[in-house]
Amino acid sequence: MPTPKIKPDKRDVQPTLDWLFGKNLTPEEEERRRREEKIKDLLPDESEEDTLGKAYDAGLVKRLIVYLRPYRPQFIIAIVSMTISSLLNVSGPWIIGRAIDDGIRLNDLGQLRFWTILFIVTAVLEWVTNRTRISIMAYVGTKVVADVRSQLFRHLHRLSLNFFNNYSVGRLMSRLIGDVGVLQDFVTWSITGLARSGFILLGIIVAMLSLNWQLALVAFAVAPLVVLLANYWRVQVRVAYRATRQRLSLINGYLNESISGIRVTKSFTREAQNFKHFDDLNRSYFDANVEATRLAAIFFPGVDFLGSLATALVVAIGGWLVLGETLTAGTLVAFVLYVDRFFEPIRELAQRYNTFQATMAASERLFSLLDIEPDLKDAPEAICLPPLEQSQVEFEQVSFAYKDGEPVLRGIDLTALPGQRIALVGETGAGKSTIIRLLARFFDVTDGAVKINGYDLRQVTQASLRSQLGIVLQDTFLFTGTVADNIRYGRFEATDEEIIAAAQAVGAHEFIAKLPDGYQTRVEENGSNFSMGQRQLISFARALLANPRLLILDEATSSVDTTTEKQIQQALDHLMDGRTSFVIAHRLSTIVNADKIVVLDQGQVVELGTHQELLSRRGRYYNLYTMQWAQAEA
Repeated sequence: MPTPKIKPDKRDVQPTLDWLFGKNLTPEEEERRRREEKIKDLLPDESEEDTLGKAYDAGLVKRLIVYLRPYRPQFIIAIVSMTISSLLNVSGPWIIGRAIDDGIRLNDLGQLRFWTILFIVTAVLEWVTNRTRISIMAYVGTKVVADVRSQLFRHLHRLSLNFFNNYSVGRLMSRLIGDVGVLQDFVTWSITGLARSGFILLGIIVAMLSLNWQLALVAFAVAPLVVLLANYWRVQVRVAYRATRQRLSLINGYLNESISGIRVTKSFTREAQNFKHFDDLNRSYFDANVEATRLAAIFFPGVDFLGSLATALVVAIGGWLVLGETLTAGTLVAFVLYVDRFFEPIRELAQRYNTFQATMAASERLFSLLDIEPDLKDAPEAICLPPLEQSQVEFEQVSFAYKDGEPVLRGIDLTALPGQRIALVGETGAGKSTIIRLLARFFDVTDGAVKINGYDLRQVTQASLRSQLGIVLQDTFLFTGTVADNIRYGRFEATDEEIIAAAQAVGAHEFIAKLPDGYQTRVEENGSNFSMGQRQLISFARALLANPRLLILDEATSSVDTTTEKQIQQALDHLMDGRTSFVIAHRLSTIVNADKIVVLDQGQVVELGTHQELLSRRGRYYNLYTMQWAQAEA
C-alpha cells in the first residue's frame, strides 16, 4: 500500500529551513517564534468549533427561513425598499450625464435645473428607502435573535443533567451569545445587504453596456484581476480570522480561570507567572490581528487601485472618443462615475463572504444543539404523582452507570418506610450521591426500579415528583436577587411572614436580620457576599418553605461550624418529623439518630442498620466511625 503524501505545513517546515540555511533571526522574531510554539499547544484541533463552515447550505437556510416567516410583512417592505434604493443608486450617474449633455453642453438652464432637482430627489428617496430597509432589518434581526435565544434557553432546561455533565458551560455560553450574535449580524446586514450589492452590481453592468458597450468592455477588462485578488484574500483571511477567534477564546478562558481562582493564585504567589502567560496570549492575539489587518490592507487598497486603473483606462479611451465627437462628455462622466461605483459592491460582496460562512457554521452549531433530544423524558402515558402524605421509597435491584461498562450502583435493595430517616454513608465514590440523583430522577436507573408509594418514577411526570421533594445539595447555589427571593425560590406565592418563619426555623433569621437591608439584601453573583454556612442556612430555609413531603440532604451540613450545625439539627428534627428523609453527611451528629444507616462500598450495600447495631458488628461502619467521625467529634 503506497504511503500517502502529506502536504507539509509551512509553519512547521520553516524552522527547519531556517536552521539548514543558517538564517539568523532577530530577537523579536525569536521571541515571536517562542510564543507561537507555546501557544500552538493550547490551540484546539480544527473541528466544528473553529471552522467557518460551508459557503452555502440549503438545509440550514431553510431552517433559518422558519424564524423569518413571522416577520414576512416587514421583510417584504425591506425587500421593496432595497429594490427602490438600488435602482435610485444606479440612476444617479445617468442623471448627472444627462444634466451635462442636455443642460451644460446645450447651454439650457431649464434642463440643467430639471436634472439637478431630479438628482436631489433621487438622492433623498434613496436615503429614505435605504434607512427604511436598515431600520426594518435591524428590528427583524433583533427579534429573530430574541426568538432563537428564548428557544435555546427553554430547550436547555428540558435537557437532563447527563447533557450538562458532558457539555461545558463555556460552549453553551458561546452558543447563546456568540453564535446567536452572528445570526443577528447576518439578518440585519447581510440578507438584504448582499442582495442590494448584487442588484446594484447588475444594474451598473446593464447601465454601462447600454451607454457604450466598447467603454464597458474596457472597464470590465480589470475585473479578472479583481476576482483573483478577492479569491486570494478570501482564502487567506479565512485562516487569519480563525486564528484570531482561537486566540481570543484562549484569552477569555484564561481570564475566567484566573478570576475564579484568584484566591489560589494569591495564596501561591503566582501573579508573576500568570502575568507572563497572559502577556504571551495577549501578544499572540495581537499578532493574529495584525495579520488579519495586513490582509485587509492588501485587499481593499488593491481593489481601490484596480478601480483607479479602470477609471484611467475609461478616461483615456473615452476622452479620445469625446475629442473625436463619437462620445458626449456627459456619457463619459456618467461612465467614470459608474466605474467608481462598480467596485463598491464587489468590495461588499467579498467582505460579506466570510460573514456568510460564519453564519452557516453558527447555524449548524445552534441547530445541532436544538436537535439534541433529552435522554430523560416523561413516558407518553406518564401520570401525575399523587400528593405524598406518607412516603414509602423502594429501591428494587437498582443498578446504574453514567457510562456504558462503568457501573456505579450494583443491585441496590433498600426500603424507606414513611417518616424514616435514611442515612447514606461510605467513602468517596461509593455511590451515595448517585442514589440521591436517582431518587430525584435526575437520571433513570439502568436496571431495576425506584418506587415511591408503589409508583415507578419512570411512570410519573418529573414535575409532579420534584414539586414534592425538598432538596439541599452539597454545592449550595444562591441566585442573583434578594435573600427573600432566594428563600421564596421553591414557592413563589409565599408571604413575607412565611419566609421569616422558615428562616427562624433553621436559625437563619438572626444573621439575616443583621444584614444592611435584612431580607431585601442583594445577593451577589454565586452568593459571594455570604459565607458557606450562611448560604447553606438560606438553602435550608428555601427547602423548608417549600414544605416537601420527601426530604433529600446531600452533605448539607459539611461546611458549617458546630454551633450552626446544632441550630440546623434542631430545625431538621422538626422538618424531618413525619417526612421520609435521605441524608448524606460526613458529620456523626447528622446520622447517629437515623432510623436506618446504609453503608455503601463500590456501589453496593455492605451494611444496613442503626448506629448501635452497626457499631456492635465491628464491620465497615465501625471502621468508618473509629477512623473518621469519632476523631472528628472528639
